[in-house]
Amino acid sequence: MPKLPVVKTRELVRALTKLGFFEYHRVGSHAQFKQPDGRRVTIPIHYGKDVKSGTLRGILSDIGLSVEEFVLILKNKM
Repeated sequence: MPKLPVVKTRELVRALTKLGFFEYHRVGSHAQFKQPDGRRVTIPIHYGKDVKSGTLRGILSDIGLSVEEFVLILKNKM
């Protein structure tokens, strides 16, 4: 099992967009993303800061993505 990467908010948003998610609601510093199949996830929007590892694990769990798949998406191989 690969180590969870440290990512910035912009990289996380880019990865979600590659997976077909789109932003449909934002309140303050939190944005909600949705996919046409019904999956939804809320992420903190703090540009320039790293997403904390526990938060990132929760986001990956919510969208049903493994760490390995997430790493491949970040490397543009998926």
